[in-house]
Amino acid sequence: MSSEERPLAQHWVATAPGGPDSWEFVEERLAAPGHGEVTIRVHASGVNPADAKHVASGGSGLEFPVPIGYEVSGVLSAVGPDTRIGSGAAAIGDEVIAFRVRGGYATAVTVPAEKVFAKPSTLTHPEAANLLLVGTTAAEMLAVTGAAPGETVLLHGASGAVGVSVLQQARLRGIRVIGTASTDRFDEVRRFGGEPVRYGPGLADRVREVSAGPVAAALDAVGTDEAVDVSLELVADRRRIVTIAALGRAEAEGIQAIAGSMPASARFRDEVRSELIALAQNGDLVVPVARTFPLDEARQAHRVLATGHPGGKLALIP
Repeated sequence: MSSEERPLAQHWVATAPGGPDSWEFVEERLAAPGHGEVTIRVHASGVNPADAKHVASGGSGLEFPVPIGYEVSGVLSAVGPDTRIGSGAAAIGDEVIAFRVRGGYATAVTVPAEKVFAKPSTLTHPEAANLLLVGTTAAEMLAVTGAAPGETVLLHGASGAVGVSVLQQARLRGIRVIGTASTDRFDEVRRFGGEPVRYGPGLADRVREVSAGPVAAALDAVGTDEAVDVSLELVADRRRIVTIAALGRAEAEGIQAIAGSMPASARFRDEVRSELIALAQNGDLVVPVARTFPLDEARQAHRVLATGHPGGKLALIP
């Protein structure tokens, strides 16, 4: 296929370090998939804080321009020669999701086939496009703290995207979760099996009152000093405290920190993908979506995300 015959695709790129307001929405010819690659016509792109953080500082040896977006849901429009996707055989027209890819904020994207899986039929495209980044993060938080059936754990940020996935996965395993949230989000925490407590002064005492016993582990999805301090006060074993946001405090206090950029985290998250997709297919793992935006409004979506209280996941729709 000549370059003139390759389809055009629109996508967001960061041309230099900086936030979403500096990104550019461009149109380019799409690369045809080679062996081990597929092209996805994107129906929805998941919106995550990591999408912006990755390029904001320009660190980690990034070479600009950098395509934006880590996960999508859509339909296969081309399959490379002798290629299977992560979940098995694939054909043009199949509904799929892709995770840990580059350039997901696009109308179409060519990606490694191993990162592509059959889309759970129980989820809409906006929901499916937001399943795996938060889902694998939540699964890793439970895994590294060794949370076990019958134990009580404290979850900071229980009504957020990662928190909601933690609540669902913990409930399936018989783990009791006390989750911090604002009072107007208590019903959301209860909906997914958690016991809500209000964050703010006096949090440790409120958790003690609700727990009526030991708190075995703490999972911090917000990164505030309060979350770390209360976790340290309530959890006896620092190895059973994990954060995804307070990396500096983690190093200083000897608690665990995880991130998708860490090799161990990346391996775990790749290994758990199929399990989470199966849970979603069975209806045991849902993805609340608060709002969708047209693809060309990615900057506005990130402004809403930056408020810290979007009320659910966000998605971009080409």
